[in-house]
Amino acid sequence: MSGYFVAFGFFCQGNAMQSPDAVLKGMFAACLAAADPGRVLPPHLPVPPHGRTLVVGAGKAAASMALALERHWPRRDALGLPDVEGLVVTRYGHGAPCRRIEVVEAAHPVPDAAGEAAARRMLAMVSGLGADDLVICLISGGGSALLTLPAPGVSLEDKRAVNADLLTSGASIDEMNCVRKHLSAIKGGRLAAAAHPARVVTLAISDVPGDDPAVIASGPTVGDPTTFAEARRLLGQYGITPPEAVARHLDAAEDETPAPDDPRLEGGQTILVATPLRALKAAADFARADGYRVAILGDALEGEARTLGQDHAALACAQVAAGGRGRILLSGGETTVRVTGGGRGGRNVEYLLSLAIALDGLDGVSAMACDTDGIDGTEDNAGAIVRPDTLGRARALGLDPRAMLDDNDAYGFFAALGDLVISGPTRTNVNDFRAVLIAP
Repeated sequence: MSGYFVAFGFFCQGNAMQSPDAVLKGMFAACLAAADPGRVLPPHLPVPPHGRTLVVGAGKAAASMALALERHWPRRDALGLPDVEGLVVTRYGHGAPCRRIEVVEAAHPVPDAAGEAAARRMLAMVSGLGADDLVICLISGGGSALLTLPAPGVSLEDKRAVNADLLTSGASIDEMNCVRKHLSAIKGGRLAAAAHPARVVTLAISDVPGDDPAVIASGPTVGDPTTFAEARRLLGQYGITPPEAVARHLDAAEDETPAPDDPRLEGGQTILVATPLRALKAAADFARADGYRVAILGDALEGEARTLGQDHAALACAQVAAGGRGRILLSGGETTVRVTGGGRGGRNVEYLLSLAIALDGLDGVSAMACDTDGIDGTEDNAGAIVRPDTLGRARALGLDPRAMLDDNDAYGFFAALGDLVISGPTRTNVNDFRAVLIAP
């Protein structure tokens, strides 16, 4: 098991877990372990080629994936083949000690110049390769912002402005990525097209509903079924007025992203080495070993975080009313938050605060929601925990839960209670983990 799971202190076995807090934390740790690149990536490594092996990649798990590849890739002295080399970009603080693959750290969720420079270098690296060469692309969630190379005529500041508006618009991840692809010189299959005729194998950790490879990190090696027209429509749908250069680029609609049937993408292979559902199943197995009955509500739940919190509170109340104790409602996916207030928060803590208000201290019901990358939104927490006494403790401190939810200040709410879950970067990412526990 990777060191950061041990340091997190949540992984235990079977019936050693008794308290609701311990069960919830153990489930989260099991979820993370099931998506640990050191475990899930090595079995899927391709056979070394006769030519060069070049590794590129982007995402919150990119560095840990590169480290796992380095540790399991055959060396030159064993097979007489060229050694592996390359470059990956990950979020600040999510690096790993690779020796042969360079790791660059850049900004997320709003891109910066470091990400742009890394993307430009990657595109240059894969250009000019031959048919005997191999490109291994390591992709994970967060790659859309980290792998930033603006299309001709569009500046990094233009892209940052559009990205920031999308993040607070309520747009889903696939909608955001449609726009990102059409403002990029490397996403939407363009990286793979540049590598032609080399063979391209993409190893991906999915963080998107439906596990569509074209959506994970905006699919730099996967054909893009979306169009410039769709990108324009989405900006209008969410009331986003783009910078003049962006509007001009989208209106011109030149150089469409490579379609799924583009001949330059033939022979490419994409393997999902970890997915949200597999991670949720590992968490469910942990809870079942502790005697709980688990219902997985889905691994791709979307919509407003606060609305989903209300819905899950209603499900828990119905279970209690029906005598259905000793159960856990488990789910994944990626909700959205429409930011109208001035507080601090992320989608998981917003979900939890809404759920806590709707539960209104219901006896025996606890919950935990965390982003599996260890960062909920842009804060320093993975998520938080709700307990039956959450609202009572909050009111004793003079907090107004409803007002804080209206101000999008769920982080401030749980921080005041000492109920944030702070794991630090997990260096993986299979989207959100949500569990509502109804104690026996």
